[in-house]
Amino acid sequence: MKDLSLRNVSFSYPGGFLAVDDVSIDIKGGEKVAIVGQNGAGKTTTVKMINGLLRPTKGDVLVGDMNTKNYTTAQVSRIVGYVFQNPDDQIFHATVEEEVRFGPKNMKLSMEEEDSRVEDALKITGMDIYRGENPMNLPLSVRKFVTIAAVISMGTEILIFDEPTAGQDIDGNRRLSQILKTMQARGKTIITISHDMEFVAENFDRVIIMAKKKVVKEGTPEEIFWDLEALDYAMLKQPYVSRVCKALGIEKKIIHIDDAVDEIMRKLG
Repeated sequence: MKDLSLRNVSFSYPGGFLAVDDVSIDIKGGEKVAIVGQNGAGKTTTVKMINGLLRPTKGDVLVGDMNTKNYTTAQVSRIVGYVFQNPDDQIFHATVEEEVRFGPKNMKLSMEEEDSRVEDALKITGMDIYRGENPMNLPLSVRKFVTIAAVISMGTEILIFDEPTAGQDIDGNRRLSQILKTMQARGKTIITISHDMEFVAENFDRVIIMAKKKVVKEGTPEEIFWDLEALDYAMLKQPYVSRVCKALGIEKKIIHIDDAVDEIMRKLG
Protein backbone atom coordinates (compact mmCIF):
# COMPACT_ATOMS: atom_id res chain seq x y z
CA MET A 1 0.00 0.00 0.00
CA LYS A 2 1.34 3.39 -1.01
CA ASP A 3 1.27 6.36 1.34
CA LEU A 4 0.33 9.82 0.06
CA SER A 5 2.07 13.04 0.96
CA LEU A 6 1.31 16.61 -0.10
CA ARG A 7 4.21 18.80 0.94
CA ASN A 8 3.61 22.55 1.07
CA VAL A 9 1.50 22.37 -2.06
CA SER A 10 0.03 25.45 -3.75
CA PHE A 11 -1.84 25.74 -7.03
CA SER A 12 -2.69 28.75 -9.15
CA TYR A 13 -4.89 28.55 -12.23
CA PRO A 14 -3.97 30.40 -15.44
CA GLY A 15 -4.60 34.07 -14.81
CA GLY A 16 -3.12 33.87 -11.34
CA PHE A 17 -6.11 32.71 -9.24
CA LEU A 18 -4.72 30.94 -6.16
CA ALA A 19 -6.91 27.89 -5.41
CA VAL A 20 -4.73 26.02 -2.87
CA ASP A 21 -2.27 27.75 -0.55
CA ASP A 22 0.58 25.86 1.14
CA VAL A 23 -1.30 22.66 1.96
CA SER A 24 0.41 19.68 3.60
CA ILE A 25 -1.45 16.39 4.06
CA ASP A 26 -0.23 12.87 4.85
CA ILE A 27 -2.44 9.85 4.21
CA LYS A 28 -1.38 6.33 5.11
CA GLY A 29 -2.08 3.44 2.77
CA GLY A 30 -5.43 1.84 3.58
CA GLU A 31 -6.94 4.90 5.30
CA LYS A 32 -10.43 6.25 4.66
CA VAL A 33 -10.17 10.04 4.66
CA ALA A 34 -12.83 12.66 3.98
CA ILE A 35 -12.04 16.23 2.98
CA VAL A 36 -14.82 18.67 3.85
CA GLY A 37 -15.36 22.36 3.29
CA GLN A 38 -17.45 24.88 1.43
CA ASN A 39 -17.23 25.45 -2.32
CA GLY A 40 -14.06 27.36 -3.07
CA ALA A 41 -12.16 25.89 -0.11
CA GLY A 42 -9.70 24.16 -2.46
CA LYS A 43 -10.86 20.55 -2.00
CA THR A 44 -11.30 19.52 -5.62
CA THR A 45 -8.11 21.22 -6.76
CA THR A 46 -6.24 19.41 -3.99
CA VAL A 47 -7.45 15.92 -4.91
CA LYS A 48 -6.95 16.54 -8.63
CA MET A 49 -3.29 17.13 -7.83
CA ILE A 50 -3.18 13.72 -6.13
CA ASN A 51 -4.06 11.86 -9.31
CA GLY A 52 -2.13 14.07 -11.69
CA LEU A 53 -5.03 15.89 -13.33
CA LEU A 54 -3.36 19.06 -12.04
CA ARG A 55 0.29 19.72 -11.21
CA PRO A 56 1.19 21.82 -8.16
CA THR A 57 2.49 25.31 -8.84
CA LYS A 58 4.62 24.92 -5.72
CA GLY A 59 5.44 21.97 -3.49
CA ASP A 60 5.33 18.24 -4.18
CA VAL A 61 2.74 15.49 -4.32
CA LEU A 62 4.18 12.06 -3.55
CA VAL A 63 2.32 8.83 -4.25
CA GLY A 64 4.57 6.29 -2.61
CA ASP A 65 7.97 7.25 -3.98
CA MET A 66 6.43 8.72 -7.15
CA ASN A 67 6.55 12.52 -7.45
CA THR A 68 3.57 13.32 -9.70
CA LYS A 69 5.53 16.14 -11.35
CA ASN A 70 7.68 13.53 -13.06
CA TYR A 71 4.89 11.35 -14.43
CA THR A 72 2.05 11.69 -16.91
CA THR A 73 -1.57 11.77 -15.77
CA ALA A 74 -2.05 8.36 -17.43
CA GLN A 75 0.80 6.89 -15.37
CA VAL A 76 -0.51 8.32 -12.10
CA SER A 77 -4.07 7.19 -12.87
CA ARG A 78 -2.87 3.58 -12.86
CA ILE A 79 -2.39 4.02 -9.12
CA VAL A 80 -4.91 6.75 -8.23
CA GLY A 81 -8.46 6.37 -9.57
CA TYR A 82 -10.75 9.40 -9.67
CA VAL A 83 -14.56 9.34 -9.72
CA PHE A 84 -15.81 12.72 -10.91
CA GLN A 85 -18.69 14.52 -9.24
CA ASN A 86 -20.60 14.62 -12.53
CA PRO A 87 -20.66 11.16 -14.14
CA ASP A 88 -21.39 12.72 -17.52
CA ASP A 89 -17.82 14.07 -17.51
CA GLN A 90 -16.56 10.49 -17.39
CA ILE A 91 -18.94 8.35 -19.46
CA PHE A 92 -18.35 7.94 -23.19
CA HIS A 93 -19.32 4.38 -24.15
CA ALA A 94 -22.61 2.99 -25.47
CA THR A 95 -23.16 0.31 -22.81
CA VAL A 96 -22.41 -0.01 -19.12
CA GLU A 97 -20.20 -3.05 -19.69
CA GLU A 98 -18.16 -1.29 -22.38
CA GLU A 99 -17.66 1.64 -20.03
CA VAL A 100 -16.43 -0.60 -17.22
CA ARG A 101 -14.28 -2.66 -19.58
CA PHE A 102 -12.49 0.30 -21.17
CA GLY A 103 -9.83 0.72 -18.48
CA PRO A 104 -8.81 -2.93 -18.12
CA LYS A 105 -8.80 -3.38 -21.91
CA ASN A 106 -6.34 -0.50 -22.33
CA MET A 107 -4.10 -2.00 -19.66
CA LYS A 108 -3.59 -4.95 -22.03
CA LEU A 109 -4.44 -7.55 -19.41
CA SER A 110 -5.16 -11.16 -20.24
CA MET A 111 -8.77 -11.71 -21.30
CA GLU A 112 -9.32 -13.80 -18.17
CA GLU A 113 -8.09 -10.98 -15.90
CA GLU A 114 -10.02 -8.38 -17.88
CA ASP A 115 -13.26 -10.35 -17.58
CA SER A 116 -12.66 -10.97 -13.88
CA ARG A 117 -12.16 -7.28 -13.13
CA VAL A 118 -15.24 -6.25 -15.10
CA GLU A 119 -17.49 -8.82 -13.44
CA ASP A 120 -16.15 -7.95 -10.00
CA ALA A 121 -16.70 -4.21 -10.46
CA LEU A 122 -20.20 -4.69 -11.87
CA LYS A 123 -21.18 -6.96 -9.00
CA ILE A 124 -19.75 -4.73 -6.22
CA THR A 125 -21.61 -1.68 -7.50
CA GLY A 126 -24.83 -3.49 -8.45
CA MET A 127 -24.41 -2.49 -12.08
CA ASP A 128 -24.43 -6.05 -13.42
CA ILE A 129 -28.18 -5.79 -14.05
CA TYR A 130 -27.56 -2.78 -16.31
CA ARG A 131 -24.60 -4.18 -18.25
CA GLY A 132 -26.30 -3.92 -21.66
CA GLU A 133 -27.91 -0.53 -21.05
CA ASN A 134 -26.74 2.77 -22.49
CA PRO A 135 -25.46 4.64 -19.40
CA MET A 136 -26.96 7.90 -20.61
CA ASN A 137 -30.44 6.31 -20.46
CA LEU A 138 -30.02 5.62 -16.73
CA PRO A 139 -30.83 8.08 -13.92
CA LEU A 140 -28.02 10.31 -12.71
CA SER A 141 -27.80 8.44 -9.40
CA VAL A 142 -27.25 5.15 -11.26
CA ARG A 143 -24.78 6.68 -13.72
CA LYS A 144 -22.62 7.57 -10.72
CA PHE A 145 -22.31 3.88 -9.88
CA VAL A 146 -21.35 3.16 -13.48
CA THR A 147 -18.37 5.52 -13.15
CA ILE A 148 -17.48 4.00 -9.77
CA ALA A 149 -17.48 0.53 -11.37
CA ALA A 150 -15.28 1.83 -14.19
CA VAL A 151 -12.70 3.10 -11.71
CA ILE A 152 -12.84 -0.02 -9.53
CA SER A 153 -12.16 -2.20 -12.59
CA MET A 154 -8.83 -0.39 -13.04
CA GLY A 155 -7.58 -1.97 -9.82
CA THR A 156 -5.99 1.23 -8.52
CA GLU A 157 -4.53 1.26 -5.01
CA ILE A 158 -6.10 4.65 -4.23
CA LEU A 159 -9.70 5.70 -4.94
CA ILE A 160 -10.89 9.32 -4.92
CA PHE A 161 -14.64 10.07 -4.83
CA ASP A 162 -15.80 13.61 -5.56
CA GLU A 163 -19.19 14.23 -3.87
CA PRO A 164 -20.37 10.61 -4.22
CA THR A 165 -23.64 11.14 -2.32
CA ALA A 166 -24.87 14.04 -4.47
CA GLY A 167 -28.20 13.00 -6.00
CA GLN A 168 -28.36 9.74 -4.02
CA ASP A 169 -31.25 8.54 -1.87
CA ILE A 170 -30.94 6.44 1.31
CA ASP A 171 -30.51 3.21 -0.64
CA GLY A 172 -27.82 4.81 -2.80
CA ASN A 173 -25.95 6.00 0.27
CA ARG A 174 -26.14 2.52 1.78
CA ARG A 175 -24.73 1.04 -1.40
CA LEU A 176 -21.92 3.59 -1.34
CA SER A 177 -21.13 2.70 2.28
CA GLN A 178 -20.91 -0.98 1.39
CA ILE A 179 -18.63 -0.25 -1.56
CA LEU A 180 -16.30 1.74 0.69
CA LYS A 181 -16.20 -1.09 3.24
CA THR A 182 -15.44 -3.63 0.52
CA MET A 183 -12.66 -1.53 -0.96
CA GLN A 184 -11.07 -0.83 2.43
CA ALA A 185 -11.20 -4.55 3.26
CA ARG A 186 -9.13 -5.06 0.10
CA GLY A 187 -6.53 -2.63 1.37
CA LYS A 188 -7.49 0.32 -0.81
CA THR A 189 -6.90 3.90 0.27
CA ILE A 190 -10.12 5.91 -0.01
CA ILE A 191 -10.39 9.68 -0.21
CA THR A 192 -13.66 11.52 -0.60
CA ILE A 193 -14.79 15.12 -0.95
CA SER A 194 -18.21 15.60 0.57
CA HIS A 195 -20.72 18.14 1.81
CA ASP A 196 -22.70 15.32 3.43
CA MET A 197 -21.60 15.43 7.06
CA GLU A 198 -23.80 12.47 8.05
CA PHE A 199 -22.18 10.27 5.39
CA VAL A 200 -18.71 11.39 6.45
CA ALA A 201 -19.39 10.77 10.15
CA GLU A 202 -20.64 7.25 9.50
CA ASN A 203 -18.04 6.11 6.97
CA PHE A 204 -14.63 7.72 7.48
CA ASP A 205 -11.77 7.26 9.92
CA ARG A 206 -10.25 10.72 9.51
CA VAL A 207 -11.66 14.07 8.44
CA ILE A 208 -9.77 17.06 7.04
CA ILE A 209 -11.39 20.49 7.07
CA MET A 210 -10.37 22.91 4.33
CA ALA A 211 -11.32 26.58 4.27
CA LYS A 212 -9.95 29.61 2.47
CA LYS A 213 -7.60 27.42 0.40
CA LYS A 214 -5.87 25.91 3.45
CA VAL A 215 -6.17 22.94 5.79
CA VAL A 216 -7.85 24.17 8.98
CA LYS A 217 -7.92 21.00 11.06
CA GLU A 218 -7.76 17.22 10.79
CA GLY A 219 -8.74 14.49 13.18
CA THR A 220 -11.24 11.74 13.91
CA PRO A 221 -14.89 12.42 13.07
CA GLU A 222 -15.60 12.93 16.78
CA GLU A 223 -12.79 15.48 17.09
CA ILE A 224 -13.81 17.34 13.96
CA PHE A 225 -17.58 17.44 14.40
CA TRP A 226 -17.38 18.61 18.00
CA ASP A 227 -14.86 21.36 17.31
CA LEU A 228 -17.52 24.02 16.90
CA GLU A 229 -14.98 26.80 16.46
CA ALA A 230 -13.31 25.06 13.50
CA LEU A 231 -16.69 24.19 11.97
CA ASP A 232 -17.84 27.77 12.33
CA TYR A 233 -14.64 29.09 10.71
CA ALA A 234 -15.18 26.76 7.75
CA MET A 235 -18.94 27.53 7.67
CA LEU A 236 -19.82 23.88 8.22
CA LYS A 237 -22.50 22.27 10.38
CA GLN A 238 -22.37 19.27 12.65
CA PRO A 239 -24.12 16.11 11.47
CA TYR A 240 -27.84 16.42 12.17
CA VAL A 241 -27.74 13.76 14.90
CA SER A 242 -25.07 15.73 16.77
CA ARG A 243 -27.16 18.89 16.64
CA VAL A 244 -30.22 17.04 17.94
CA CYS A 245 -28.27 15.56 20.84
CA LYS A 246 -26.81 18.94 21.66
CA ALA A 247 -30.29 20.48 21.67
CA LEU A 248 -31.51 17.74 24.02
CA GLY A 249 -28.72 18.52 26.47
CA ILE A 250 -26.85 15.26 25.93
CA GLU A 251 -23.24 15.90 26.93
CA LYS A 252 -21.61 13.01 25.07
CA LYS A 253 -19.96 13.88 21.76
CA ILE A 254 -22.27 11.84 19.57
CA ILE A 255 -22.00 11.58 15.79
CA HIS A 256 -23.67 8.20 15.12
CA ILE A 257 -27.41 7.60 15.04
CA ASP A 258 -27.20 4.33 17.03
CA ASP A 259 -25.33 6.07 19.85
CA ALA A 260 -27.91 8.86 19.80
CA VAL A 261 -30.78 6.39 20.14
CA ASP A 262 -29.06 4.69 23.08
CA GLU A 263 -28.48 7.99 24.88
CA ILE A 264 -31.99 9.28 24.26
CA MET A 265 -33.49 6.03 25.55
CA ARG A 266 -31.25 6.19 28.61
CA LYS A 267 -32.28 9.81 29.18
CA LEU A 268 -35.92 8.81 28.99
CA GLY A 269 -35.28 6.08 31.55
